[in-house]
Amino acid sequence: MDPFQENQARVTRRQLFGRTASGVGVAALASLLGRDASAAQPGLPGLPHVAGKADRMIYLWQGGGPSHLDLFDPKPTLEKYRLQDLPASVRGTTRLSTMTAGYKKWPVLPAVKPYKKWGKSGLEISTLLPFTGEIADDICLVRSMHTEAVNHAPGVTFFLTGSQVPGRPSLGAWLAYGLGAAADNLPAFVVMTSSDKARSCGQLFYDYYWGSGFLPSKYQGTRFRASGDPVPYLANPDGVSREARRSLLDGIQELNRQHLAEYGDPEIDTRIAQYEMAFQMQSSVPGLLDFRDEPKHVLDSYGPQVHEPGTFARHCLIARRLVERGTRFVQLMHSGWDQHSNLFSHFETQCKDTDQPSAALVKDLKRLGLLDKTLVVWGGEFGRTPFGQGPAEKPNGRDHFGRAFSLWMAGGGVKGGHVHGATDEFAWNIANDGVHVHDHQATILHLLGIDHKRLTFRHQGRQYRLTDVHGEVVKGVLA
Repeated sequence: MDPFQENQARVTRRQLFGRTASGVGVAALASLLGRDASAAQPGLPGLPHVAGKADRMIYLWQGGGPSHLDLFDPKPTLEKYRLQDLPASVRGTTRLSTMTAGYKKWPVLPAVKPYKKWGKSGLEISTLLPFTGEIADDICLVRSMHTEAVNHAPGVTFFLTGSQVPGRPSLGAWLAYGLGAAADNLPAFVVMTSSDKARSCGQLFYDYYWGSGFLPSKYQGTRFRASGDPVPYLANPDGVSREARRSLLDGIQELNRQHLAEYGDPEIDTRIAQYEMAFQMQSSVPGLLDFRDEPKHVLDSYGPQVHEPGTFARHCLIARRLVERGTRFVQLMHSGWDQHSNLFSHFETQCKDTDQPSAALVKDLKRLGLLDKTLVVWGGEFGRTPFGQGPAEKPNGRDHFGRAFSLWMAGGGVKGGHVHGATDEFAWNIANDGVHVHDHQATILHLLGIDHKRLTFRHQGRQYRLTDVHGEVVKGVLA
């Protein structure tokens, strides 16, 4: 066999895609050609596995690690032990960050503000969160979260992808893959990021927090920018009409479809879907961000920052408008909860910036009859230490703490006005009903009608899932 024939006989990457396309490319092509180009993207056959209480989700991600004992987990014992060493019998051999692991003294630091009982349920929540207190009867407060992560990026990655190491699909990507898109003119998965004005947190929001990992890239989150055009290159250039853009796009899409039929590469399918979505978003996004149809009392409920582009308040309102229009998953990522040395000077400001819009979002969804079908989750990658960080005689912050912390959930089939789990009297150890990160993920998927053990994707010879090989649905939070 001469070198030319030998080269032809080899199976190239393109030929491999083309000859094995029946499971990927051909199905995608048939789906595209068998329906209108602007139709919503269907999910996997057989999903949802069960009738889920929710069909959309908003994740209010609080980056940096909100202090559970200052916000959601009242511990009178801490006042009794103020500035005394945390007992070694309680502390044990808990893994801490390198910032405090070598401490010789562990001064107990009580909550910075008092707690109050809220609503008919009497949920105890800090007076730093008065607006969250107003929705106490709608939220399920989980006080027994725990994680192995002790640093920010691994902790966030663990929560949002199921692994502390980057590379896995994010929660939103799994949902878009499994359940598909409910809207034909907006992405199934949208991400917005914001920060406290002081930029005190210092952590970055990495793209893999909303990435698709080894899933086809059409399932990754679409990030809306805080300023300028929310999505780059969405607008037509000067002199190019919408009709001309449609004609040009149709020609490009036809070429892409021919390539897809020949090679079956799923990334060609992604290109087809994304070009079409971009065209549809040219008309849908301006209306989405035009608040003139919102009543003044609704805008006011989100707080004054709702009028400032790039703020958490504005993003909360946009999130409601997105799910109202069919977006499957909205991930709001707000940083500023990393109070290592500014607990007494910054923490209260951070609460003011996030408390009102978070509560307004829940109230707004309820007003519109959307809360029952929308799961809202508020939380971060871990909590903070019950001992103070900084000078032992006058600590001014708290370090990372993953052994026990809190988050809350609302709507979408969770039990409102309810506390799940508990920590010990120092908010250090889980006392009962612990909820691991994988349990939390399994529960989210269950509320959306998905069996976490059955939503899988084969990659490098293994069936992967969001919860890895762990996780149990937390039945105690279900309504």
